Amino acid sequence: MQKKYLSIYEEISKQIQEGHYPPKTILPSENEFAEMYHTSRETIRKALNLLAQNGFIQKIRGKGSLVLDLKRHQFPISGLISFKELAENMGGKAKTTVEEFNLELAGREIARELNVEDNEKVWKVKRVRHIDEERVILDKDFLVERHVPGLSREKCENSIFEYIEGQLEKKISFAKKEFTVEEPSAEDRKLLDMEGFNAIVIVKNYIYFDDATLFQYTESRHRPDKFRFVDFARRMDTHSV
Repeated sequence: MQKKYLSIYEEISKQIQEGHYPPKTILPSENEFAEMYHTSRETIRKALNLLAQNGFIQKIRGKGSLVLDLKRHQFPISGLISFKELAENMGGKAKTTVEEFNLELAGREIARELNVEDNEKVWKVKRVRHIDEERVILDKDFLVERHVPGLSREKCENSIFEYIEGQLEKKISFAKKEFTVEEPSAEDRKLLDMEGFNAIVIVKNYIYFDDATLFQYTESRHRPDKFRFVDFARRMDTHSV
């Protein structure tokens, strides 16, 4: 049976996406939600924390939970979410096109990133993400073939994560991420709608199975205007000596 805070999270997130709670408005208080859903404040707090982690709201001390504009898509730094999963939550038009799909030897540079031998077979995939008919993300994926057998162009166009978890029945567990901002390359300008933009946000993802096997390295190149990267951090308690 699904935990109650998850069902409350799903219902409120759906209401936000459908405009019941418009952007820049304040959600009902924890007490009001607790009365609405006949549950405890702690359950509501868990649901609201999940809404914040997934970019639906921003908690503001003394004011409450501010509904964010979903048109400014948010990628949680500490989370692992596929583009397809994100697109399903956005409400706008989103699609993926596969520009390149090959099975090749890793080569020195990619072998170093994936911690494999130079002659290891690697899927090399280049995908463009379209949101509201604009090309705004270029994903360059490299996956170790022996860990992800049977990949195809069609599976890449749909969702690599969905294929790995649904058909290969492997558990994707965690990722290490590195962020930089650089000038757009010639490839960025060719494949993305970059007119008027002089920077690209680059996210390098090292993605692992639950047994700590590194199976995928992705360089995700984002047009900067559409995205705000969010995370939640808590300061540890410290004691003065």
